Amino acid sequence: MLFREIIRKALGEDSRIELVGFAGNPFDAKDMIPELKPHVITLDIEMPRMDGIKFLRRLMPQYPVRVVVVTSLSASVFEAIDAGAVDFISKPGNMDEDLERFIADFKEKIFAAAQARLTYQRSADEGILLEADGVRGIIDPRNVIAIGASTGGTDAIGSIITKFSSNMPGIVVAQHMPAGFTELYAKRLDALSNLSVKEAADGDPVLPSRALIAPGGFHMTVEQSGAGYCVRCEKGEKAGGHRPSVDALFRSVAEAAGPRALGVILTGMGKDGAAGLKAIRDSGGYTIGQDKDSSVVYGMPMAACESGAVMKQLPLYRIPDEIIKRLSKE
Repeated sequence: MLFREIIRKALGEDSRIELVGFAGNPFDAKDMIPELKPHVITLDIEMPRMDGIKFLRRLMPQYPVRVVVVTSLSASVFEAIDAGAVDFISKPGNMDEDLERFIADFKEKIFAAAQARLTYQRSADEGILLEADGVRGIIDPRNVIAIGASTGGTDAIGSIITKFSSNMPGIVVAQHMPAGFTELYAKRLDALSNLSVKEAADGDPVLPSRALIAPGGFHMTVEQSGAGYCVRCEKGEKAGGHRPSVDALFRSVAEAAGPRALGVILTGMGKDGAAGLKAIRDSGGYTIGQDKDSSVVYGMPMAACESGAVMKQLPLYRIPDEIIKRLSKE
């Protein structure tokens, strides 16, 4: 049975999902989508007659729709996100062993996408996005910036990190993403930003001018190491269904850095990160949450805000400057 037929059968058997149509290629899909008006479409990057990225770029300006991309391990998935896809999922490596988990994860991504905002319209006072200044004065190596996100986070994290100059304290990031893709994502950000960005390895030091991305399939935590910090990357059990866990990262940063910690919770489904961000605030650190209007999915920031973890809630475009402003006061 073809992979797409397996997906079609699995989704069709779930009473929570109404499967309104199925297209074997982009040319059929372009006619079906305006007629059927689906809330969410799933899209394979590798399709006959036209690849999924090219199809997305033609579709979205004419008919914006929530899209979950199905892909093999490839950096091209981030082009799909840039073209308007809400989220992506990696094809199972072993159909016999991994299929059941894939189907469960795939359905969760569809449910999350159904709640996602289609576009982010800039507010009238947003103006032109410029590169943020670096921290004014000497970088204190005891400062740590911790960022967590899920659905919609690849773009959100990128829009923050690529605005920074190289004069920044160490940054640690937990983004819900499968193994393999985090390395590709880190390389992409490294090429686009003024910082050194890499997928974290166990024992890596947290250094100024560098951002460490938690590897997919591992929890990343921060601990003191001499006068500074290093990260630990361990498999462990999933926390709240996630590995990496934003809560695990934030809690460790709160414990290691205390008042020198700055936590940022971004777009995502669920409540991962809310408890950890509260720990950062309770330890004397500073906390920022992305606002509803600029979030693809206002789940994680909302949970953090409702728990009292967020000290300042801001639209995404204002977060880089707020980070600079806060750190320059130290």
